[in-house]
Amino acid sequence: MGLLDIFKQKNSVPEKVKTCEKTDSGANMVKEIREEILQKTAIPYMRLQLTDTKPSLFDSKVGGIGYVPRDAKIPEDSKGVQLRLLAQIDCAEITLEDFPHQGLLQFWILNDDVSGLHFDDHTFQDTFLVLYFKEPDRTVTEKEVCEKVQDSSSDEEEDYFPVRGCYGLAFSEDVDTISYSDYRFESCIRKLVQQDYPEEAENLLENMDDFFDGGSGHKIGGYPGFAQWDPRSSEDTHDVLLFQLDSDMGTDWKILWGDCGIGNFFINREKLKNCDFSDVLYTWDCC
Repeated sequence: MGLLDIFKQKNSVPEKVKTCEKTDSGANMVKEIREEILQKTAIPYMRLQLTDTKPSLFDSKVGGIGYVPRDAKIPEDSKGVQLRLLAQIDCAEITLEDFPHQGLLQFWILNDDVSGLHFDDHTFQDTFLVLYFKEPDRTVTEKEVCEKVQDSSSDEEEDYFPVRGCYGLAFSEDVDTISYSDYRFESCIRKLVQQDYPEEAENLLENMDDFFDGGSGHKIGGYPGFAQWDPRSSEDTHDVLLFQLDSDMGTDWKILWGDCGIGNFFINREKLKNCDFSDVLYTWDCC
């Protein structure tokens, strides 16, 4: 029995429901309760949208050429294979509390058949890397960085990189409500329903699907979306969604993780406050 069924039991519905039922349908009341509960989980986040602008070396971008200090080389894994820039964020465009508001935040991954994912340890920064440059050297040119990129034209391996091309990013402030695939979803919804509707909690919670919310899209902060499940648990300390890049397809696809998947990076809030990006959890999955 789902939320809609409780409205057929007039002797057991809460007073608020009885009042609204006189002027509204049961289905609308279900929606009202759902929105009320979900809004109590709302947190701010930055919504990101791909643009067709040509970003500079220091701009926010997905794919393309990222800033590399003059005395540094393109990031590599332990075997000496260069990583590729998944995304670069100009932190001056982030307005969220606890996030850096200056410098460049970068996400690099290996172009292999698992896009740099380490199945035994999602925090092992070898085939993926998160870098932060508080004060990048703005005299570095894109030409200098391009000269450091290894020629991979002769590689026999298939190109698995999820991003096709290079895209700018547009930022906007928004609020996000907890997604059904977040590992905290069920415990959070149960707590709120039992708190707000104690007499009807059992009926309201018989079908958790009534409270499902997506979590998809490109974002910084907010709640994550997954094609399958959240790899974190209650013991995990990576409690902040640092960056999420979703599959993005139109007439021709721009981003594709496997079979329409989604990629996520998580960090501990205290380490985020200290701009310590040495301990980041990276995962992606698809259907």
